[in-house]
Amino acid sequence: MNKIIVAIGGGENGRTLENGKKTIYDTKTIDEQIIALTKKKNPNFLFLAHAMSFSLEIEESYYQTMKKIYKDMFNCNSRILKSSDLDNKEKVSELISWADIIYEGGGDTKIMLDLWKRTGFDKTLYNAWNMGKVICGISAGAVCYFNSCNSDYYDKNNKMLFENIKCLNWFNAYITPHYDESGRKLSSKKHLKEKIPRRVNLVFLNSQRCEKKCQNNGKNLKRTNENFKSAPK
Repeated sequence: MNKIIVAIGGGENGRTLENGKKTIYDTKTIDEQIIALTKKKNPNFLFLAHAMSFSLEIEESYYQTMKKIYKDMFNCNSRILKSSDLDNKEKVSELISWADIIYEGGGDTKIMLDLWKRTGFDKTLYNAWNMGKVICGISAGAVCYFNSCNSDYYDKNNKMLFENIKCLNWFNAYITPHYDESGRKLSSKKHLKEKIPRRVNLVFLNSQRCEKKCQNNGKNLKRTNENFKSAPK
């Protein structure tokens, strides 16, 4: 059985902004591929907005945007599992069993991970992945499956800063979303240099690998072609 994760580093989904304007929809090709991975004409799409769990209203709004894509545009059956329902084990089990695609949106990675660990949903999601469900997500919903990630936060002066945070460790690798965002590249290199003495850095642009560097204590090593392996559980 194939175990699939689609980790989307960033992109817009046509959401409506506070000023009433809509963003572009530039993840269409990725959404089409996610659906194709199920090998079903009308797969069941389960949306999670747990990285926005500080507001059920925002969760619902996010879901309505994704519903327009997966249900209205691509004819998927569509449902949401809200953060407020994670303690309802029967409902969680029913929705996870029903789903072919499980998609986590963007938002606050720390809040999402804390919620999953507190409710045990991290283990539920891991089991779903091992059952062959297509697990996917964007931004916070993409980085959470790796060992650690580059994440942003705001200081008291509302300045965006970056930090390294621990994730679920399904894959023993470090990931940076929104790599073209100002400050991401430099902060990622700094975190890797400080935390990981021997590292393999992969940079993907438009789904194509454009850079791979192996380093040990600052020295470049011979390039290799290792397969990307999941971390032992």
